[in-house]
Amino acid sequence: MTELKFAIVGCGRIAERHAEHIVKQAKLVAVCDTKEDRRNLFSEKYGCKTYNTIDELLANEKDLDLIAICSPNGLHAEHTIKSLRAGINVLCEKPMAINVADCQTMIREAEKANKHLFIVKQNRFNAPISALKNVIDEGRLGNIINVQLNCFWNRNDKYYESSDWKGKKDLDGGTLFTQFSHFIDLLYWMVGDIKKYHAITRNYLHQHNVEFDDSGAIIMEFENGAIGSVNYTVNSYDKNMEGSITIFGEKGTVKVGGQYLNVLEYQSIKDYTMNVPIETKPANDYGFYQGSMSNHDKVYENIMDVLTNNGRVATNGFEGLKTVQIIENIYNLAQSNT
Repeated sequence: MTELKFAIVGCGRIAERHAEHIVKQAKLVAVCDTKEDRRNLFSEKYGCKTYNTIDELLANEKDLDLIAICSPNGLHAEHTIKSLRAGINVLCEKPMAINVADCQTMIREAEKANKHLFIVKQNRFNAPISALKNVIDEGRLGNIINVQLNCFWNRNDKYYESSDWKGKKDLDGGTLFTQFSHFIDLLYWMVGDIKKYHAITRNYLHQHNVEFDDSGAIIMEFENGAIGSVNYTVNSYDKNMEGSITIFGEKGTVKVGGQYLNVLEYQSIKDYTMNVPIETKPANDYGFYQGSMSNHDKVYENIMDVLTNNGRVATNGFEGLKTVQIIENIYNLAQSNT
């Protein structure tokens, strides 16, 4: 079988995770980044070509099978659309974009090009999250009546000051986009669409270096009648504290917690017990801070299955759009409540 050829746009920390998994299953042909030192590190480590811009990459690399978009949030749509128009499948990091209109354009361009648009949602692969999704789908919890999502992390001044785009409204989008879009995704994935919101967001400790919220509280009602709450902050003192989701159903209650939705903390289900292996994977480690669980191997396993065996896309553009839609609705309502 001919080795598949991949490229990466953006050579920041998350791109390193992508490269690690690409080279295990395909060939990393090229990367691009406007910062020469970053792209040179990839060239030295993986022997790939480097380019300053995505336009240069697309002009010179004509037979790529997939491009991984790892650029700042606000550039995801532009880079994805250019790649699709060049006839290349795309894997887009979270969030898919920072507004619904861009997501819709990305989906249309994928359809026009007849190419796959994969969206990174690696928390769905966490062992306790996958098990919880299964018991919900099997109806073991009965009707879902209440959902609680807690996201309590630390993102200090060093985090924002070490980046030239994080904390900037037009490139970052907001705390729910950059830090917690994976968590918001789980609400839609497990419980469904949301029809009513009430939201309050504030910037308490980052007014000097962040152009948006660092904390928020949301109350919501789902289409199926369940109610839910989201509490989030990046002001947990000194370190990440918790990332958890608790589902209350007619026939059972389950909480998946830990710092990264990686621990089955509580279960009480009628005539059933979830058997979940102890989570052994670390969170994505970015030096002085950590992010969501490192499940990019599962993401790339799915990509290879789709591209070589006509498998099913695990997370498509529509699902990526739904997450962005929820966050956009929250921020629009929060703005009206200020």
